[in-house]
Amino acid sequence: MSDPAPAPAPTGSAATALTLALGGGGARGLAHIGVIEVLQARGLQVAAVAGTSSGALVGGAFAAGKLDVLRDWMLTTPRNRMLRLLDPGLGRPAMFTGTRLMRALREAIGEPRIEDLPIDFTAVAVDLHRQREVWLRRGDLWDALRASFAIPGIFTPLMMGEMALVDGGLLSPLPITATRLTGRHRVVAVDLNGSPPTRWDTPVRDVEARHPEPEPGLLGRWMERHVGPSGAQHTHHLSLVEVMARALDTMQERITHVQLALDPPDLLIQIPRDACQFYEFWRAAELIDIGRREAEKALAAAGF
Repeated sequence: MSDPAPAPAPTGSAATALTLALGGGGARGLAHIGVIEVLQARGLQVAAVAGTSSGALVGGAFAAGKLDVLRDWMLTTPRNRMLRLLDPGLGRPAMFTGTRLMRALREAIGEPRIEDLPIDFTAVAVDLHRQREVWLRRGDLWDALRASFAIPGIFTPLMMGEMALVDGGLLSPLPITATRLTGRHRVVAVDLNGSPPTRWDTPVRDVEARHPEPEPGLLGRWMERHVGPSGAQHTHHLSLVEVMARALDTMQERITHVQLALDPPDLLIQIPRDACQFYEFWRAAELIDIGRREAEKALAAAGF
């Protein structure tokens, strides 16, 4: 028996239709805006989007036809106002509830339902109870986005029935698999965990374990500020947020590496992991420019 004939290649507009897989990475996700602007400038048609965390935020706004509104909102929201939108989650299992931020975004962009969007859209979250991915493809867009970027410990989980939904980056920092629901399009993946120039992959094999010097207390910190440090020199102190962010980045980079090996996209665009701290959304203009630059570079290298 002869082998079946290969399926014909898509022709016409279907041949250039793209599905975007937009990864998570906090404020680095604003680079997705620049990437999408470059794709549009080149006349490339986007038929579907799957997004994780900040990739879901940008992808959802784009699928709703409101990418320019989100971009302008980010560019005109200064640091102080951005911080005021983070309402404390007192007595709750995270630092912030996200309610005030969601209200501001709803007012700026509107309240569409996912199934009514002009572009097919999937937001990826994780159900903490069952430790599984959840692909949100129907219902209120902002509920889906709020679930997808609920970084554990930073934003409270979004409860949907019996599911406690948190940031999709825990299991799918680059949602390539979720794009496979959307038909036979060329997949362009934007990875926000690209290796910085000074990455070290070789394990440190021989380190003496020593109890560190105790961190200075309130009085000690005051003394260091006003009199100068005494005893051991503390060159860098990591805050709680920095520890959580770096731990999440480390985990997501390794998962992404495996995802790319198992299910490579047609085109990969990588944003350096050290482009910014995950909370620096007020650096929107700089991050959008990074997205444009990296997109142009990847597209030129791939001959798009």
